[in-house]
Amino acid sequence: MTDDLLTTQRNMLALIQSGLAFTQDPFDRDRYQKLQAFLLQQMALNPQVNVAQLKTALAQDTGYVTPKVDVRALILKADRILLVQDVPTQTWALPGGYADVGYSPRENVEREVREETGLAVRTRGLLHIFDTAQRPDIPQVAQFYKLVFACEPLEGHFEPSMEVDRIGYFDLDALPPLSLNRTTPEQLTTLMQAQRAQVLSRTD
Repeated sequence: MTDDLLTTQRNMLALIQSGLAFTQDPFDRDRYQKLQAFLLQQMALNPQVNVAQLKTALAQDTGYVTPKVDVRALILKADRILLVQDVPTQTWALPGGYADVGYSPRENVEREVREETGLAVRTRGLLHIFDTAQRPDIPQVAQFYKLVFACEPLEGHFEPSMEVDRIGYFDLDALPPLSLNRTTPEQLTTLMQAQRAQVLSRTD
């Protein structure tokens, strides 16, 4: 199954979900539901797609479909990058995760960092926004806008959790195995360049 096919299926699923959100016709609703079921059957043939998780996400995310928002933090110590190790996959990524409703981007990233690393941080500004749809070689069912912020640690200490069992600082040229859906070497290179250039935007 090609990456182009997964992209097409993702776009079709978004159109179906939007149709379900806005149609008032019961016959159209039935057609959309059948189309969604057929499409999920096709997507289940792709080993990269967890259909059970996708069905749960669709049930929770009703309405017009838009890209999801992921917030991440770039925290440095002497040009070494703070990464967290995911418990299920044992791969590493920048600390962060989904943005929650009711919080500003700054509050979201500071909350995620505290939950995953135990560190209280100060957000200095937005470094970069990545669009995961621009990486067809790393296919994902949903499209994400990944907002990465420059953060400065203030206090706190790490304790392992159900999500993260280790944290560490790494040189850009000596990275551990990365969770590419969350963080890629190319993204880290771009972020380090932006950090050195002090290219920061407001986060309010």
